[in-house]
Parts: sequence; structure tokens; C-alpha cells
Amino acid sequence: MIGKRLNRRRLVQGGAGLATAAAASSTFAVPMINAQEKAPILVWTTHTNEDLDAIQKIVDEFNAQSDTVEATLERVPGEETDATQLITAVRGGTGPDVYMLDRFTVAERAANGLLQDLTQLLEDKDFNPDLTQTYIEFAAQEAMYQGSPYALPFDADARALYVNLDLMEEAGVDVSIFDPANGPTTWDALKEAAAMVNVESASGDIFEQAGFVPWFNQGWHYTYGFSWGADFFDEENCEVTPNSEEMIAAAQWVYDYSAEFGPERLAAFVQMNPGAPPTESPWIQRRLGAVITGDWQIAQNANYIPDTNYAITYIPVPEEGMESATWAGGWSWVIPQGAKQPEAAAEFLIYAAGEPGQRTYTVDTTHLPTVSALMEEDIFTEEHSFFATELLPVAHSRPPLPVGAKYWDDLTAAWELIYLNEQEPAEALEEAKNNTMTLLSPLCPIN
Repeated sequence: MIGKRLNRRRLVQGGAGLATAAAASSTFAVPMINAQEKAPILVWTTHTNEDLDAIQKIVDEFNAQSDTVEATLERVPGEETDATQLITAVRGGTGPDVYMLDRFTVAERAANGLLQDLTQLLEDKDFNPDLTQTYIEFAAQEAMYQGSPYALPFDADARALYVNLDLMEEAGVDVSIFDPANGPTTWDALKEAAAMVNVESASGDIFEQAGFVPWFNQGWHYTYGFSWGADFFDEENCEVTPNSEEMIAAAQWVYDYSAEFGPERLAAFVQMNPGAPPTESPWIQRRLGAVITGDWQIAQNANYIPDTNYAITYIPVPEEGMESATWAGGWSWVIPQGAKQPEAAAEFLIYAAGEPGQRTYTVDTTHLPTVSALMEEDIFTEEHSFFATELLPVAHSRPPLPVGAKYWDDLTAAWELIYLNEQEPAEALEEAKNNTMTLLSPLCPIN
């Protein structure tokens, strides 16, 4: 087991506005970089907490070594699929030179004309625009659109099951089921263990302590779908498939779990405000027995609960003997249309998304790198190595579609209806498919 005492290793529907933004970008002159004076670039990120600190460190290190460019970092509000502020800024001519974009949305933002094709900018700086030569395969593919690079991959991640061994053992759970040496446990075995950890209030209206909340943190639709063997996109027929038999079965398990323990009580237990600090998490408060989350949680555990006895193991499986499934995502660096200093921005991208920037980010945040060469370096802790060596090589990834953000948002809306027991899984997932296909169908076939 890997742990403290264990020693085993939304979519914004503004296509027309984006097209206008793309056209308007041609009015921006590209300033020459004065060799005697650093060209200023503005870098935007939505990240917070440890991630933001690490990004600031990368910016500082870049500035220290660059004779030609001076980057300034600003944090702006937003989430994975929310590019509203960027779109508004580009349309108004006030956008940044560099933006940090969730990589699975690159194809959609490129299709909408929000991003610059990086091919010539990279070639001018002797950087190979064939991203597969530098980055791991799935990350490189996510950063491309119609064969051209529109982003440079930054970090990667993978999901696993974290278990508070103290809470489990105090409840009488046999924690050997969470030993990765024994392979993944089953979802039903996890539910049984979680029920033993649950502690209700005197009135029974709320949980003071809970064993597991299926949708909390990284308990997404993709997490369960991949576990049950779902495939989210039919490439041959150019069709999203969130309503497959496997995905419906996965969603049914979550629906039934919520029904058994009470969706309102579970939701109230994990309720957190958007952008809330990690200290508001029931996991950090040591009131949650198990949670599905990513490799970045290692750094948060070290910062906030260093003495907690916890384990990291595989995501459960529907039936004993099945292979565990996880999925990986990550962020990227892009140059928006209208950037005033694209050449200087490209210099920053190559540094931040290259070995120097990713090495800093990997060590400071326990995210995974996407530069292939860094996977061979000794930069992983024992816990982190589990993600780097056991999970990332076999991780699934979300389909990089020109409606990727739309698909995510439609799935997420359906997922909430399912885990709150407000709609049956098959019906909710069918609606998610139809909603996404309204935008995908006119774009088919996808080149």
C-alpha cells in the first residue's frame, strides 16, 4: 500500500463573436522585440493555491533567464470549460499574450478561432511543431487541431482512490482490500466499507462523517464510464456515445448509491463553494473515508494533513478480476488571437511547457509532466511514482473534439441530475447526447 506507513512503491456559444475576434486580430501589429529592452507579455491562469504558486515560480525563473522577454502573471476567474473572460478580452482587444487552457478544450477553441496556430512561431524558434516528438502521445494529440499545434502541453494527471486508513480501521473495515498489491477492489466492496464509516447526526438529517461520496472531487462521468468500459465517441459515425450500455450501467450504480444513502445528505456533506480553499474539503478535514482524486492531492496532503495515515490505490472495478481504469487530463499553454507579442509569447511557451517549466511544476505540485524525457528523470516521490509508472501509461483520455467543452458541460448537467436522483440515467444521458450532437453534427466528419 502506498501511504504514510506503507512502503510499496461551458461551452460559450459565441462562434460568430469568436470569428469576429479572429478577424479583428489581424489589426494588431506585431511589435519588434528590442534587443535592449525586454518585451512585456501578459500571462493569464485560473489556477489557485499550490498550483498558482508553482506557476508564479516558473514565470520568475523564466524572467531571470530571458534577455528578451518579461512575463507578468495574472490570475483570472474561470474553470475548465469556462473561457468567457478570455473570449470577452479577445473580442475587446485586451486579451493576454499567453493563456493556460484545459487541454481537452484546445480543439474546440481552435475551431472557434480563439487560438493562434503555433506552427510558424515554433519553427522560427527551432522547436519541432510535431509535438509527438517532444510530448507523450495523448497530450500531444489533445494540443493539435486539424494536424497543427494550437497549444503546447503542460502537465498531466491521473486519478486514483485515496483512503483514510484510520477512519476505515476505526470503523472495523479490513483495509487489505485497499492494498494495490491485491489489485483493485470492487465498487460494491467500497460501498460496503463506506457504509461502516458513515456517522449520522443525532437527528439523522446529515452525515457528520461519511465513507464515500461517489461524485465528489474527481468522481466524474468519465471516471465511472471508463471503469465500466464505456467509449465516449464513435469516430466512424462521428457521434458522441454517452448513452452506451456501459455508461448507463455506470451511472446506475451511482444513482443507486445515492438513493440508498440519501442524495441530499451526501450533497450537503461535500458542499463547497467554488474556488474554496482545500481546508473546506471533508477529506482534508479528515471526515471522509475515501475519495477519488488526482496526483496533485499528494502535495495538498503534505501541506494540510501531513500526519494522516492514508493509502493510494486503484480505482475500483465493477466486477472482481477486471482491470482498473483511470483517465488523464491536464493543461496547456496557448497564444490567443490578438496577442500583442506572439513571438515573445512563443518563447515563454517553449520554456514553461518545456523541461525547465515542467520540472518545476512536477516537483512543486505533484502533477505529472508531459515532456517524454522527464518521465525518465528521478523527480517523483514514492507515492507519485504510482501515478507515473502504474497509472499514466494505461490512462484513458477524453476525446479531443471541436465540441469538447460542450460535451463536458452536457455530460456534467446529466451527471448532476443522476446523482441527485432527479432523472433516470438512460434518459439523462440520452439528452446529453442530443444536446452535444446539435453542435457536433454540422462539423462532421472531423478531420
